[in-house]
Amino acid sequence: MNPFATATEIAAAVRDGRTSASAVIDACLTRIERLNPALNAFTAVTAERARARAAALDAGAKTGPLAGVPFAVKNLIDIAGLPTLAGSKINRDHPPAAADSPLVTRLEAAGAILVGALNMGEYAYDFTGENAHEGPSRNPHDLMRMSGGSSGGSGSAVGGGLVPLALGSDTNGSIRVPSSFCGLFGLKPTYGRLTRAGSFPFVSSLDHLGPLALSVADLALSYDAMQGYDRHDPGCADRPVDLVSGGLESGIGGLRIVSAGGYFRAGASPEALAALDGIAAALGVTETVTIPEAQRARSAAYIITTTEGAALHLDRLRTRPDDFDPDVRDRLIAGALVPAAALVQAQKFRRWFCQQMLRLFDRVDAILAPATPCVAPLIGQKTFVLDGKEMPLRPNIGIYTQPISFIGLPVVAVPVATASGLPIGVQVITAPWREDMALRIARHLEAGGAARTLQPDL
Repeated sequence: MNPFATATEIAAAVRDGRTSASAVIDACLTRIERLNPALNAFTAVTAERARARAAALDAGAKTGPLAGVPFAVKNLIDIAGLPTLAGSKINRDHPPAAADSPLVTRLEAAGAILVGALNMGEYAYDFTGENAHEGPSRNPHDLMRMSGGSSGGSGSAVGGGLVPLALGSDTNGSIRVPSSFCGLFGLKPTYGRLTRAGSFPFVSSLDHLGPLALSVADLALSYDAMQGYDRHDPGCADRPVDLVSGGLESGIGGLRIVSAGGYFRAGASPEALAALDGIAAALGVTETVTIPEAQRARSAAYIITTTEGAALHLDRLRTRPDDFDPDVRDRLIAGALVPAAALVQAQKFRRWFCQQMLRLFDRVDAILAPATPCVAPLIGQKTFVLDGKEMPLRPNIGIYTQPISFIGLPVVAVPVATASGLPIGVQVITAPWREDMALRIARHLEAGGAARTLQPDL
């Protein structure tokens, strides 16, 4: 089977007997063994577990919507028998997880087969995909370039055809940035939609979990499988399951879609602007809106991120400072020194900004914006040109994603090919709980060819 077969295609082939789950898993594990040394996407491969699961599936009813589909998870998500690393050296000393996370359990209930844990930026405080302890995960389209972070291994694994589906986390953009750099579809659901139980936190008031995949249908199938209230996550919303797969082909007729201007165009590279404008043209979008105080939203998100993150890690910062990535450690220490008054102001602004965005969604259905200001930079690159100024790269890759996750809106990142051959992403942003609409728009773009995954020559 084509290593870039989608999860939807694999499940259909397993269900109708054209292949077996065991054959799919054997091919997947062989490809991981061959390519992971170059991509550095996996930190652990659960080969024995995967083969046993595939054999059991082949011996029973192969009816699940994700029957036989290999998947992997960012290593901040619990896998029974493995320590949950969260990209850190310190967590290597932790005991193995006693049980799988609920999202792993739900995907396996739908027939999917876990094949391992994925590299990530330390404690998810990263946009690059570079890890000081495990080494950088690499971009499958150019091994000298970043995969994006902090779900860098997730981007490398799916973008390189090692697995068709992976889970990542997104606090400030960590699903959408790797999706952009690696040329994938990614879904950051509404805050509270998918349980985060069984995962290592970063910023509880901003953390989301979600999938990266080769197709919109794959996002929808995995999202449907993972939905459901979970009392073990206090942030999980007690809402009915809202299945989206059946409505993907409903089209975009009657939807009011606009493009974000102002802040969301300032600083964007020519490739990012061309991608945004191309997606807008494919949707017939002619109206541009200004999102009020987006720059301030990004600043407030940064304050909340660094202060909440610092509070979580205070004991580790006191007792094992030398075991952190110095870049992560220093930003967390800075967060511990932020005055309480600044955090209070950031939270007040957050409520105001959310109200303004909800009013905007009273008159529009979806907003388009760049996912990243540029294509994937080189590994080790420290600065880039942003709005005509040389700026630190690491904190500024997420300038267009932070104002959106700041208030928990659902987003689908769609991949676009640039003139250079490297991919870049565009965000499709909708009102809370309207993942169905964002996925419909993404599917329309995919069907028309305006958004598509790129297959690297590996």
